[in-house]
Amino acid sequence: MSGIRNLQRMRFPIILAKDFVRASVSQVRWYSDGALKKTCLYDFHVQNGGKMVPFAGWSMPVQYKDSIIDSHNGVRNNAGIFDVSHMLQTKVTGKDRVKFMESLVVADIDGLKDNQGTLSVFTNSQGGIIDDLIINKTDEDYLYVVSNAGCADKDLPLMMNQAANMRSKGLDVNVDVISNGLIALQGPKMVDVLQPGVSFDLKDLPFMTTRSCTVYGIDDCRVTRCGYTGEDGVEISVPSDKSVELTENLLQANKDVDVRLAGLGARDSLRLEAGLCLYGNDIDETTTPIEATLAWTIGKRRKAEGGFPGADIILQQIEDKPKQRRVGFTSSGPPAREYLSLKPVI
Repeated sequence: MSGIRNLQRMRFPIILAKDFVRASVSQVRWYSDGALKKTCLYDFHVQNGGKMVPFAGWSMPVQYKDSIIDSHNGVRNNAGIFDVSHMLQTKVTGKDRVKFMESLVVADIDGLKDNQGTLSVFTNSQGGIIDDLIINKTDEDYLYVVSNAGCADKDLPLMMNQAANMRSKGLDVNVDVISNGLIALQGPKMVDVLQPGVSFDLKDLPFMTTRSCTVYGIDDCRVTRCGYTGEDGVEISVPSDKSVELTENLLQANKDVDVRLAGLGARDSLRLEAGLCLYGNDIDETTTPIEATLAWTIGKRRKAEGGFPGADIILQQIEDKPKQRRVGFTSSGPPAREYLSLKPVI
């Protein structure tokens, strides 16, 4: 659990939850043109009072019947459930899958143990961050990758094109989209909620590890101990047609824990309070990992060998220090940022 404690120590007192009454969701990659896509939990959100808004081409709940503040504090003190099914889940197979992934990201994938994952970034030829993502090296001969919904339109072509390029050179790699739902259960009482539904001890699933398992009687799930709230938590990849059943089971799992649904508003305020990067806001294609204070995502071997896009620029910044760097600061009022007027789409 040391990784989770490190996240908690990183938490900047940037803003208090009460200041998010107006600043509910950041302006990252919002779309309103064309038909909005719906996650497998869309109807469930509506039935439970979710206020639906357009986000990255999807109709997503920004909050429920309770306030964003209540959702925020619920996750900090108990447990909250987020629908993150809009995020891009991919499965990378083939004997050259590690070489393929390392040609796109800065992480030392080869150095990961089976069922271990890491946060990494796709980089471009100038060292800028195309997107941040989590890569899991499973014991089932594939990499399980999760990246941002707002960048799916460039992440997927990037991966598909590189895979095709490597196959043309005789290498063995394939990329397939996983159509599962993805549910994030976050908060200090996550274990109390999830433990009754799995057959293994969650103590054996430390931070940034993953495993395939049955969850509350639902087969073919994958539980990964991670999340983007600064709290302990898991993300559960679940067959789409079982997503509502799993969510209902989690809500009813432990009568002694106040488990509540949480939306984009709380996810954003939790992330900001924890000092975690948000793509398009804190990092983008003009920001290098060094400038973003994400040098720790670059594996020691990768620093020595390079071989990822923009390596020359990034490694030189490590040597010379960057001219600009992301920092955290405190504020006694609402955050200095852009706001949106959010209107329901239902």
